[in-house]
Amino acid sequence: MSRTTPFTVPVYPAPAWLPGGHAQTIYPAALMWKKTPIYRRESWITPDLDSIVLDWVEGRVGTPLVVLFHGLEGSSRSHYATSLFDYLYPLGWRGVVPHFRSCGNAINRLPRAYHAGDSAEIDWVLCRIRAQYPDVPIFAVGVSLGGNALLKWLGEQGEAASAVINAAAAVCAPMDLTATGNALDQGFNRRVYTREFLRSLRKKTFAKLKLVDNPFLDQESLRRATTLREFDDLVTAPIHGFKSVDHYWQSASCKPHLASIRLPSLVINAKNDPFVPYESLPLQAEVSDHVTLMQTREGGHVGFVSGAMPGHLQWLPQTLHRFFQCHLPQPR
Repeated sequence: MSRTTPFTVPVYPAPAWLPGGHAQTIYPAALMWKKTPIYRRESWITPDLDSIVLDWVEGRVGTPLVVLFHGLEGSSRSHYATSLFDYLYPLGWRGVVPHFRSCGNAINRLPRAYHAGDSAEIDWVLCRIRAQYPDVPIFAVGVSLGGNALLKWLGEQGEAASAVINAAAAVCAPMDLTATGNALDQGFNRRVYTREFLRSLRKKTFAKLKLVDNPFLDQESLRRATTLREFDDLVTAPIHGFKSVDHYWQSASCKPHLASIRLPSLVINAKNDPFVPYESLPLQAEVSDHVTLMQTREGGHVGFVSGAMPGHLQWLPQTLHRFFQCHLPQPR
Protein backbone atom coordinates (compact mmCIF):
# COMPACT_ATOMS: atom_id res chain seq x y z
CA MET A 1 0.00 0.00 0.00
CA SER A 2 1.03 3.60 -0.55
CA ARG A 3 0.65 6.63 1.61
CA THR A 4 -2.47 8.72 1.19
CA THR A 5 -0.52 11.98 1.36
CA PRO A 6 -1.97 14.17 -1.38
CA PHE A 7 0.33 15.63 -3.99
CA THR A 8 -0.04 19.35 -4.46
CA VAL A 9 0.80 20.37 -8.02
CA PRO A 10 3.49 23.06 -7.74
CA VAL A 11 3.80 26.19 -9.82
CA TYR A 12 6.79 26.41 -12.14
CA PRO A 13 8.42 29.85 -11.69
CA ALA A 14 9.93 30.53 -15.10
CA PRO A 15 12.80 33.04 -14.92
CA ALA A 16 12.14 36.36 -16.61
CA TRP A 17 15.73 36.44 -17.91
CA LEU A 18 15.18 33.27 -20.00
CA PRO A 19 12.06 33.86 -22.12
CA GLY A 20 10.65 31.55 -24.76
CA GLY A 21 10.42 27.83 -25.38
CA HIS A 22 13.58 27.57 -27.50
CA ALA A 23 15.79 29.37 -24.97
CA GLN A 24 14.34 27.31 -22.14
CA THR A 25 15.06 24.13 -24.13
CA ILE A 26 18.61 24.90 -25.26
CA TYR A 27 20.03 26.67 -22.22
CA PRO A 28 19.91 23.82 -19.63
CA ALA A 29 22.45 21.74 -21.55
CA ALA A 30 24.91 24.62 -21.19
CA LEU A 31 24.63 24.82 -17.41
CA MET A 32 27.83 23.61 -15.73
CA TRP A 33 27.40 21.46 -12.66
CA LYS A 34 29.75 21.57 -9.69
CA LYS A 35 29.07 17.89 -9.12
CA THR A 36 28.24 15.06 -11.48
CA PRO A 37 27.00 11.65 -10.40
CA ILE A 38 29.50 8.85 -9.94
CA TYR A 39 28.06 6.08 -12.06
CA ARG A 40 28.76 2.37 -11.89
CA ARG A 41 28.31 0.87 -15.35
CA GLU A 42 26.82 -2.55 -15.86
CA SER A 43 26.09 -4.50 -19.06
CA TRP A 44 23.07 -6.73 -19.50
CA ILE A 45 22.34 -9.34 -22.15
CA THR A 46 18.79 -9.02 -23.42
CA PRO A 47 16.41 -11.98 -23.94
CA ASP A 48 17.13 -11.83 -27.70
CA LEU A 49 20.89 -11.95 -27.02
CA ASP A 50 21.49 -8.27 -27.66
CA SER A 51 23.06 -5.93 -25.09
CA ILE A 52 22.36 -2.72 -23.19
CA VAL A 53 24.34 -0.76 -20.60
CA LEU A 54 23.04 0.68 -17.34
CA ASP A 55 24.61 3.42 -15.21
CA TRP A 56 23.89 3.11 -11.47
CA VAL A 57 24.06 5.70 -8.71
CA GLU A 58 24.62 4.03 -5.38
CA GLY A 59 22.81 5.07 -2.20
CA ARG A 60 21.94 3.72 1.19
CA VAL A 61 20.74 0.12 1.38
CA GLY A 62 16.96 -0.10 1.44
CA THR A 63 16.33 3.40 0.15
CA PRO A 64 14.09 4.08 -2.87
CA LEU A 65 15.41 3.45 -6.36
CA VAL A 66 14.59 5.73 -9.28
CA VAL A 67 14.81 4.28 -12.79
CA LEU A 68 15.21 6.93 -15.49
CA PHE A 69 14.46 6.21 -19.15
CA HIS A 70 16.17 8.85 -21.29
CA GLY A 71 15.02 10.69 -24.40
CA LEU A 72 16.02 10.49 -28.06
CA GLU A 73 19.81 10.12 -28.24
CA GLY A 74 20.01 10.89 -24.51
CA SER A 75 22.04 9.16 -21.83
CA SER A 76 23.04 9.22 -18.18
CA ARG A 77 25.00 12.37 -19.04
CA SER A 78 21.94 14.31 -20.19
CA HIS A 79 21.26 17.36 -18.05
CA TYR A 80 17.97 15.99 -16.72
CA ALA A 81 19.70 12.80 -15.52
CA THR A 82 22.63 14.53 -13.83
CA SER A 83 20.38 17.12 -12.15
CA LEU A 84 17.97 14.46 -10.88
CA PHE A 85 20.65 12.28 -9.35
CA ASP A 86 22.63 15.23 -8.02
CA TYR A 87 19.48 16.06 -6.10
CA LEU A 88 18.60 12.52 -4.96
CA TYR A 89 22.07 11.28 -3.99
CA PRO A 90 22.45 13.48 -0.88
CA LEU A 91 19.07 12.17 0.26
CA GLY A 92 20.38 8.63 0.10
CA TRP A 93 18.16 7.61 -2.79
CA ARG A 94 19.55 5.36 -5.50
CA GLY A 95 19.19 5.64 -9.25
CA VAL A 96 19.82 3.93 -12.54
CA VAL A 97 19.71 4.92 -16.20
CA PRO A 98 19.05 1.90 -18.44
CA HIS A 99 20.27 3.02 -21.84
CA PHE A 100 18.19 2.12 -24.83
CA ARG A 101 19.95 -0.08 -27.37
CA SER A 102 22.81 1.73 -29.14
CA CYS A 103 22.87 4.52 -26.52
CA GLY A 104 25.36 5.24 -23.74
CA ASN A 105 28.33 5.05 -26.14
CA ALA A 106 27.72 1.33 -26.55
CA ILE A 107 26.80 -0.11 -29.96
CA ASN A 108 24.44 -3.04 -29.57
CA ARG A 109 24.81 -6.34 -31.36
CA LEU A 110 21.61 -6.68 -33.39
CA PRO A 111 20.40 -4.64 -36.40
CA ARG A 112 17.59 -3.14 -34.29
CA ALA A 113 18.10 -0.09 -32.10
CA TYR A 114 15.30 1.58 -30.10
CA HIS A 115 12.05 3.38 -30.74
CA ALA A 116 9.52 5.54 -28.95
CA GLY A 117 6.98 2.78 -28.35
CA ASP A 118 9.25 0.00 -27.13
CA SER A 119 7.17 -0.89 -24.07
CA ALA A 120 8.42 -4.49 -24.22
CA GLU A 121 11.94 -3.25 -23.46
CA ILE A 122 10.58 -1.11 -20.60
CA ASP A 123 8.82 -4.19 -19.20
CA TRP A 124 11.90 -6.40 -19.34
CA VAL A 125 14.14 -3.79 -17.70
CA LEU A 126 11.73 -2.89 -14.90
CA CYS A 127 10.85 -6.52 -14.13
CA ARG A 128 14.52 -7.44 -13.90
CA ILE A 129 15.22 -4.50 -11.59
CA ARG A 130 12.23 -5.45 -9.41
CA ALA A 131 13.52 -9.02 -9.20
CA GLN A 132 16.92 -7.68 -8.18
CA TYR A 133 15.41 -5.34 -5.55
CA PRO A 134 12.22 -7.06 -4.36
CA ASP A 135 11.83 -5.13 -1.10
CA VAL A 136 12.56 -1.49 -1.99
CA PRO A 137 10.32 1.22 -3.42
CA ILE A 138 10.97 1.61 -7.14
CA PHE A 139 9.89 4.66 -9.10
CA ALA A 140 10.20 5.15 -12.86
CA VAL A 141 10.76 8.39 -14.76
CA GLY A 142 10.54 8.66 -18.53
CA VAL A 143 11.85 11.74 -20.30
CA SER A 144 10.67 12.73 -23.77
CA LEU A 145 10.85 9.58 -25.95
CA GLY A 146 11.42 7.51 -22.81
CA GLY A 147 8.32 9.10 -21.29
CA ASN A 148 6.13 8.00 -24.19
CA ALA A 149 7.45 4.43 -23.95
CA LEU A 150 6.93 4.37 -20.17
CA LEU A 151 3.37 5.70 -20.37
CA LYS A 152 2.55 3.18 -23.10
CA TRP A 153 3.83 0.41 -20.82
CA LEU A 154 1.76 1.70 -17.91
CA GLY A 155 -1.39 1.70 -20.01
CA GLU A 156 -0.77 -1.76 -21.42
CA GLN A 157 0.00 -3.23 -17.99
CA GLY A 158 -2.91 -1.66 -16.13
CA GLU A 159 -3.15 -3.06 -12.60
CA ALA A 160 -0.14 -5.33 -13.17
CA ALA A 161 2.25 -2.34 -13.19
CA SER A 162 1.81 -1.96 -9.41
CA ALA A 163 3.59 -5.28 -8.88
CA VAL A 164 6.69 -3.83 -10.54
CA ILE A 165 6.93 -0.16 -9.52
CA ASN A 166 5.28 2.10 -6.96
CA ALA A 167 4.67 5.22 -9.07
CA ALA A 168 5.82 6.83 -12.30
CA ALA A 169 6.40 10.18 -13.93
CA ALA A 170 6.75 11.30 -17.54
CA VAL A 171 8.48 14.56 -18.44
CA CYS A 172 7.74 16.28 -21.74
CA ALA A 173 6.62 13.04 -23.36
CA PRO A 174 5.51 13.33 -27.01
CA MET A 175 2.27 11.39 -26.53
CA ASP A 176 1.16 11.94 -30.14
CA LEU A 177 4.23 11.05 -32.18
CA THR A 178 2.76 12.27 -35.45
CA ALA A 179 2.22 15.74 -34.00
CA THR A 180 5.74 15.82 -32.57
CA GLY A 181 7.35 14.42 -35.72
CA ASN A 182 5.64 17.03 -37.85
CA ALA A 183 6.62 19.80 -35.42
CA LEU A 184 10.28 18.77 -35.42
CA ASP A 185 10.42 18.70 -39.20
CA GLN A 186 9.49 22.36 -39.65
CA GLY A 187 11.28 25.70 -39.48
CA PHE A 188 13.68 26.38 -36.61
CA ASN A 189 13.04 22.93 -35.13
CA ARG A 190 14.22 21.25 -38.32
CA ARG A 191 17.26 23.48 -38.74
CA VAL A 192 18.46 23.08 -35.14
CA TYR A 193 17.04 20.14 -33.18
CA THR A 194 16.27 17.71 -35.98
CA ARG A 195 19.58 18.42 -37.68
CA GLU A 196 21.40 17.47 -34.47
CA PHE A 197 19.27 14.36 -33.90
CA LEU A 198 19.90 13.20 -37.47
CA ARG A 199 23.63 13.83 -37.18
CA SER A 200 23.80 11.43 -34.24
CA LEU A 201 21.30 8.88 -35.58
CA ARG A 202 22.90 8.77 -39.01
CA LYS A 203 26.38 8.30 -37.53
CA LYS A 204 25.16 5.37 -35.42
CA THR A 205 23.36 3.78 -38.33
CA PHE A 206 26.43 3.81 -40.57
CA ALA A 207 28.60 2.56 -37.71
CA LYS A 208 26.17 -0.33 -37.22
CA LEU A 209 26.41 -1.23 -40.93
CA LYS A 210 30.09 -2.03 -40.38
CA LEU A 211 29.03 -4.69 -37.88
CA VAL A 212 25.69 -5.92 -39.18
CA ASP A 213 24.67 -5.94 -42.83
CA ASN A 214 21.32 -4.40 -43.76
CA PRO A 215 20.70 -5.01 -47.48
CA PHE A 216 17.29 -3.30 -47.34
CA LEU A 217 18.65 0.09 -46.27
CA ASP A 218 19.04 2.68 -49.01
CA GLN A 219 22.26 4.28 -47.82
CA GLU A 220 22.19 7.11 -50.32
CA SER A 221 18.69 8.11 -49.24
CA LEU A 222 19.84 8.01 -45.63
CA ARG A 223 22.70 10.38 -46.42
CA ARG A 224 20.24 12.81 -48.01
CA ALA A 225 17.61 12.59 -45.25
CA THR A 226 16.87 15.93 -43.61
CA THR A 227 13.74 15.11 -41.60
CA LEU A 228 12.82 12.67 -38.84
CA ARG A 229 10.01 11.42 -41.05
CA GLU A 230 12.55 10.37 -43.67
CA PHE A 231 14.84 8.74 -41.11
CA ASP A 232 12.04 6.87 -39.36
CA ASP A 233 10.67 5.68 -42.71
CA LEU A 234 14.09 4.50 -43.90
CA VAL A 235 15.45 3.09 -40.65
CA THR A 236 13.35 3.08 -37.48
CA ALA A 237 10.12 1.70 -38.91
CA PRO A 238 11.46 -1.19 -41.04
CA ILE A 239 14.05 -2.51 -38.58
CA HIS A 240 11.46 -2.58 -35.79
CA GLY A 241 8.71 -4.27 -37.77
CA PHE A 242 6.49 -1.31 -38.68
CA LYS A 243 4.99 -1.01 -42.17
CA SER A 244 5.84 2.67 -42.57
CA VAL A 245 6.68 5.80 -40.62
CA ASP A 246 2.96 6.56 -40.25
CA HIS A 247 2.30 3.06 -38.92
CA TYR A 248 5.18 3.50 -36.47
CA TRP A 249 4.13 6.93 -35.21
CA GLN A 250 0.50 5.86 -34.78
CA SER A 251 1.21 2.47 -33.19
CA ALA A 252 3.90 3.73 -30.83
CA SER A 253 2.04 6.77 -29.46
CA CYS A 254 1.00 6.37 -25.83
CA LYS A 255 -1.97 8.76 -25.92
CA PRO A 256 -4.59 6.04 -26.59
CA HIS A 257 -3.29 4.10 -23.57
CA LEU A 258 -3.50 6.87 -20.96
CA ALA A 259 -7.04 5.99 -19.92
CA SER A 260 -5.91 2.48 -18.96
CA ILE A 261 -3.19 3.52 -16.49
CA ARG A 262 -3.86 2.20 -12.98
CA LEU A 263 -0.68 3.34 -11.22
CA PRO A 264 -0.09 6.79 -9.68
CA SER A 265 1.51 8.72 -12.54
CA LEU A 266 2.58 12.33 -12.92
CA VAL A 267 2.64 13.67 -16.49
CA ILE A 268 4.53 16.96 -16.83
CA ASN A 269 4.45 19.02 -20.02
CA ALA A 270 5.21 22.65 -20.84
CA LYS A 271 2.76 24.47 -23.08
CA ASN A 272 5.64 26.22 -24.86
CA ASP A 273 7.54 23.00 -25.61
CA PRO A 274 8.80 23.38 -29.20
CA PHE A 275 8.84 19.59 -29.66
CA VAL A 276 5.36 18.80 -28.34
CA PRO A 277 2.52 20.98 -29.68
CA TYR A 278 0.19 22.14 -26.96
CA GLU A 279 -2.81 21.01 -29.02
CA SER A 280 -1.53 17.41 -28.86
CA LEU A 281 -1.49 17.25 -25.05
CA PRO A 282 -4.18 15.11 -23.41
CA LEU A 283 -7.19 16.54 -21.62
CA GLN A 284 -8.15 15.29 -18.18
CA ALA A 285 -11.04 13.37 -19.72
CA GLU A 286 -8.54 11.39 -21.85
CA VAL A 287 -6.55 10.00 -18.91
CA SER A 288 -7.44 7.79 -15.97
CA ASP A 289 -8.04 9.04 -12.44
CA HIS A 290 -4.59 7.71 -11.53
CA VAL A 291 -2.89 10.25 -13.81
CA THR A 292 -2.04 13.75 -12.61
CA LEU A 293 -1.64 16.13 -15.54
CA MET A 294 0.71 19.03 -14.91
CA GLN A 295 0.86 21.39 -17.86
CA THR A 296 2.97 24.44 -17.09
CA ARG A 297 2.79 27.66 -19.10
CA GLU A 298 6.56 27.65 -19.68
CA GLY A 299 9.55 25.33 -19.36
CA GLY A 300 10.49 24.40 -22.90
CA HIS A 301 11.39 20.82 -23.71
CA VAL A 302 12.79 19.30 -20.51
CA GLY A 303 14.15 22.68 -19.48
CA PHE A 304 12.49 24.04 -16.34
CA VAL A 305 15.33 26.37 -15.40
CA SER A 306 14.60 28.42 -12.27
CA GLY A 307 16.26 30.96 -10.01
CA ALA A 308 18.34 34.05 -10.63
CA MET A 309 20.89 34.02 -13.46
CA PRO A 310 22.65 31.70 -14.23
CA GLY A 311 19.82 29.59 -12.83
CA HIS A 312 19.60 25.97 -11.75
CA LEU A 313 17.66 22.81 -12.60
CA GLN A 314 16.38 21.83 -9.15
CA TRP A 315 12.68 22.50 -9.74
CA LEU A 316 12.09 19.31 -11.74
CA PRO A 317 14.00 16.97 -9.36
CA GLN A 318 12.21 18.54 -6.39
CA THR A 319 8.83 18.04 -8.04
CA LEU A 320 9.55 14.41 -8.92
CA HIS A 321 10.90 13.70 -5.44
CA ARG A 322 7.82 15.20 -3.77
CA PHE A 323 5.50 13.16 -5.97
CA PHE A 324 7.35 9.94 -5.25
CA GLN A 325 7.41 10.64 -1.53
CA CYS A 326 3.62 10.74 -1.61
CA HIS A 327 3.64 7.16 -2.88
CA LEU A 328 6.20 5.54 -0.61
CA PRO A 329 4.93 2.27 0.90
CA GLN A 330 3.52 2.55 4.41
CA PRO A 331 5.76 1.20 7.17
CA ARG A 332 4.77 -2.30 8.22
